[in-house]
Amino acid sequence: MGLVSCVFVEYIWTLRMTHVLCTVTFDSLESNIKSDQIITAINGIKDKNFMLHYEFPPYATNEIGKVTGVNRRELGHGALAEKALYPVIPRDFPFTIRITSEVLESNGSSSMASACGGTLALMDAGVPISSAVAGVAIGLVTKTNLEKGEIEDYRLLTDILGIEDYNGDMDFKIAGTNKGITALQADIKLPGIPIKIVMEAIQQASVAKKEILQIMNKTISKPRASRKANGPVVETVQVPLSKRAKFVGPGGYHLKKLQAQTGVTISQVDEETFSIFAPTPNAMHEARDFITEICKDDQEQQLEFGAVYTATITEIRDTGVMVKLYPNMTAVLLHNTQLDQRKIKHPTALGLEVGQEIQVKYFGRDPADGRMRLSRKVLQSPATTVVKTLNDRSSIVMGEPISQSSSNSSR
Repeated sequence: MGLVSCVFVEYIWTLRMTHVLCTVTFDSLESNIKSDQIITAINGIKDKNFMLHYEFPPYATNEIGKVTGVNRRELGHGALAEKALYPVIPRDFPFTIRITSEVLESNGSSSMASACGGTLALMDAGVPISSAVAGVAIGLVTKTNLEKGEIEDYRLLTDILGIEDYNGDMDFKIAGTNKGITALQADIKLPGIPIKIVMEAIQQASVAKKEILQIMNKTISKPRASRKANGPVVETVQVPLSKRAKFVGPGGYHLKKLQAQTGVTISQVDEETFSIFAPTPNAMHEARDFITEICKDDQEQQLEFGAVYTATITEIRDTGVMVKLYPNMTAVLLHNTQLDQRKIKHPTALGLEVGQEIQVKYFGRDPADGRMRLSRKVLQSPATTVVKTLNDRSSIVMGEPISQSSSNSSR
């Protein structure tokens, strides 16, 4: 324990001639293992916040070889150790948990050693697992009557070595807690074995498992109440809809800047809740100060619904003008449709310029996206509409009184 400072917790599990280094690291929930298309179609969308990676380098068996990709053996042993630990992992843990089990020396039962070492590493990392998990491998040596094809005599071996696995007839790996079994796997070389031998193997494994758990309990009996100082931190931030646009920034500028400066990961939980993952407490403190600065209260709370304010144009765009009601306000878009009673294609058609002050009416925030709603059009009188006829002299201007001469001529 305490061998590597850059990870959150690590344990070396020694089982006679098998040594396994187990390390635990945390990441944000965005790093969950995502289901592929086939699994999603069969079982639905299921994200897994726990994974165990098993590594078996050549030097573990005193060999020299090239380290390549994950092979079938590493996949199988890693899956067994992961299934042994998965039932005790809390489902509501705010981090994605990754255990790396590196076999330093192997002479049997490295997958069960990974389960034991992984349990100790999880508890030392402060993961509130429901119970400790231990595992053991049970071997079998038989004397068979070749004529009848029946087992005449047999011996069960507890915690077998590599040579006992090679020369024996069974490698029965059983992992679990004091209350039951969480994972098991049996490699049997015989065509079959009686159920009596299977039950004896399970009972023998239960006795050995309890002895191993007692040894583990002397090292650490329960998960730590608090995580280590160099561990990550996760917090939730409530951002009202009225400030969401300011919090995110144009094109997500504020979020990208925050992630680049502090190294945090931000994910949206619901409309007003964001989850922030920081690799260290100092990074979370920097992120909290940054968020407080960009979301600090301004004069918007003093704005009155339906009141008329003087706005200053800060930018001319094809779709409208960007305006500010007060100096420290984030500029908002006043769309072309809200500039004038008449339809316009560009704000310059109305002679608007940057720095010009205009009167606008405040209609609060859009409940859907939280954007400020302003209008200049509602403060103007309706535009004059001319109704054309075939005779231009008979054209009528709507809103103006009809002269007597026009009335007589129409008769």
